[in-house]
Amino acid sequence: MATDIAKVLVADGCAETVLNVAANYGPTSRVAMNVLVETLDDAGTVHRFAGAMLLDRASVDDVAQDSLISIVESIDSYKGGSKFTSWVHTIVQRRVVDYLRRQRESTPLDEVESPTTRMSSMIAARTTVRDALAKLPEIYRVPVVLRDIEGLPYEEIARRLERSLGTVKSQISRGRAMVAGMLEMDQPGTAVEG
Repeated sequence: MATDIAKVLVADGCAETVLNVAANYGPTSRVAMNVLVETLDDAGTVHRFAGAMLLDRASVDDVAQDSLISIVESIDSYKGGSKFTSWVHTIVQRRVVDYLRRQRESTPLDEVESPTTRMSSMIAARTTVRDALAKLPEIYRVPVVLRDIEGLPYEEIARRLERSLGTVKSQISRGRAMVAGMLEMDQPGTAVEG
């Protein structure tokens, strides 16, 4: 019954409210945890956040599953000081970084250099950009991902992150510049010799 009510509220655009209520009761209520997980899953929140940072669907699914587990395990650490989805986004980002780190550590060097593992230049460029985004400090990464990957307007980003519009624009500009600098450093023949 509770999940049915939650689905109606989500359909009416009240997902954040449902998530906040469920989060507040989560540590002590199995029903609230079920509502929380189902709402995040039905709304596609966790998958969307992971998909904005990862290339392939299987990786997105793995990270989304790990993220949902982390959310459930650490729900009592959510204090309500920010939007619940902002807190969820932070957890997903951490799981993405963990996943990429595990992938990098488990990929043999000869496999990385093998010509049989070539990707198209578009996919390689996308991966490079995502890697650069993953290296950004969180204060810049979150607004850049919300703007350039998820396509949210500046005003919505400012509202979600509870920051001023000017701060968000500045952080996006600075974050983009940092990504561009990282990409430039990765290009062959662009190293400055001194």
